[in-house]
Amino acid sequence: MTTFDDRERAFETKYARDEEVAFRIVARRNRLLGQWAATQMKLTKEESDAYATAVVQADFEEAGDEDVIRKLVSDLTAAGVEIDEPAIRRAIEEKTVEARRQLMGSQ
Repeated sequence: MTTFDDRERAFETKYARDEEVAFRIVARRNRLLGQWAATQMKLTKEESDAYATAVVQADFEEAGDEDVIRKLVSDLTAAGVEIDEPAIRRAIEEKTVEARRQLMGSQ
């Protein structure tokens, strides 16, 4: 029975680790998206850092990416940047790949 218990603990540990890595990738991606959007809006370095943090925090409003997409579309449009939702979704895909590379490279 201990082999089964050991295997179960190993799976639980792996699941917890995988979830933590997924969370960190999404958080890093959102920071990168915030920096990308800040560049589009021509914000200063300090404003860019604050905006990137705001994008990360926006992701906690609801499950999924819709809250981040709404924030980016709204803020970019308000800043006079012509952008649509498909362009934001493409940026999300690109920044997800970049975030994964950055995290995997640092481990």
